[in-house]
Amino acid sequence: MAYIDGVLCPVPTANKQTYLAFSEKTAEMFKKYGALSVTENWGDDVPEGKVNSLRTAVMLKDDETVVLSWIIWPSKAARDEAWQKVMGDPDMTNAEMPYDGSRMIFGGFEQILNA
Repeated sequence: MAYIDGVLCPVPTANKQTYLAFSEKTAEMFKKYGALSVTENWGDDVPEGKVNSLRTAVMLKDDETVVLSWIIWPSKAARDEAWQKVMGDPDMTNAEMPYDGSRMIFGGFEQILNA
């Protein structure tokens, strides 16, 4: 089965178009290095939780929106190899992120069901 990188990040709501342009460029790069697909999702119905929530996980500010993203790779090995290339790519190392990367939550996941 595929391997998935999952990301949650807070993006200034006013930067939606800037974020989308950034995401389109990075998606091209990920696909160049082997990603099967890249999906970006702009928070629309992200409620407050009683104990925890997507909002508290990224320490969301009033003028920000939670973004949920994922990258699908053919395997963990392909993902690991691609990330080394992505992190060395000048387009990535020189990119200015339109969000606070210090509050981004990121992880790799072994896919166990795709129904």
